[in-house]
Amino acid sequence: MERTEALLADGRQIIWYDADGTHRVPSVDRRPLEPSVVMSQMRHDPLTGEWIAVSSARQNRTYMPPADQCPLCPSRDGRMTEVPSPEYQVVAFENRFPSFATQIEGVITENDGFEQIRPATGRCEVLCFTSDHNSTFAALTPAQARLVVDAWADRTTYLNELEVVKHVFPFENRGIEIGVTLQHPHGQIYGYPFIPPRAYTELMHAAAHRQAHGRNLFGDLIAFEQAGPRTVASNEEWLAFVPFAARWPVEVHLYPLRRVHDLSELDEAQRDAFTLIYLDILGRFDRMYDSRLPYIAGWQQAPAPDPDNPDTTALRDEAWLHLELTSIRRGPDKLKYLAGSESGQGAFIADILAEPLAARLRDLA
Repeated sequence: MERTEALLADGRQIIWYDADGTHRVPSVDRRPLEPSVVMSQMRHDPLTGEWIAVSSARQNRTYMPPADQCPLCPSRDGRMTEVPSPEYQVVAFENRFPSFATQIEGVITENDGFEQIRPATGRCEVLCFTSDHNSTFAALTPAQARLVVDAWADRTTYLNELEVVKHVFPFENRGIEIGVTLQHPHGQIYGYPFIPPRAYTELMHAAAHRQAHGRNLFGDLIAFEQAGPRTVASNEEWLAFVPFAARWPVEVHLYPLRRVHDLSELDEAQRDAFTLIYLDILGRFDRMYDSRLPYIAGWQQAPAPDPDNPDTTALRDEAWLHLELTSIRRGPDKLKYLAGSESGQGAFIADILAEPLAARLRDLA
């Protein structure tokens, strides 16, 4: 993999990733953009202990442009986009409308009782999987998908080293039902200034499992699911299964059989094997109904290393990288909405048992 860095017209960073060096010649971004200024803040919820990011600039982000106006396509025929080159393989750049940024303007830290405010320091990036506007991740070749994995790993390494980042979360939203505002195949990477609730909960339960049983929770879970009725697919390096207590109408988790803490630690064999099993699972998702499944694919990985924080180090020691893939579609023309119980109390009510869902996904191979 080769990488080429540059700056966009407003000062944001952009990085091209190439497997063979054929698309490494960027053009100068000549758009008349003002320097990027981010004024996001975080507010503390005293009832849950969580930090809520507030980013009013996101109200102005591009929404469902026609294909010939897509800002994620290459810059061609005199039309400049977010990617100032006539072609690319994989590209990452700082989000133009971020929730978190390394430099925040005009926000002062306050710690006044119920009114606790912090600047929303961190990082938000866009990762374009291909220059082909009409493609999807499932349509990538194994070589193309492998380059995306390499880019995820590289961005994880880079973001983990930023002082303001405490946890790196690469993810993809696909489908207008999910709320996607740009149809070009792409994902995002959030560098949070805290460990987000889902990751923190999983790691805390892993720590409790270690204390109770002296073993790693994720390793025990893999051993439990490997030969069970919820396994969907496997290869020499990865296991894909429907979790026993799946929340979503379609939900599959993918684990490497050999433990790594984050994407940067995956070796060559693990990266190659992941691309094959992931493309397989995405293909099954697309064959469930007459139209493609909307989904969210999110990587759960260890918090950023923090040698001065023993609590973070303890959580990182328990982490086991895995991908959680979920869809809200519960039928050909039905979606699962997070209504009273889910939204009001965070108490999920599932629509299907895990075992028949896994059986159906196996049949779609």
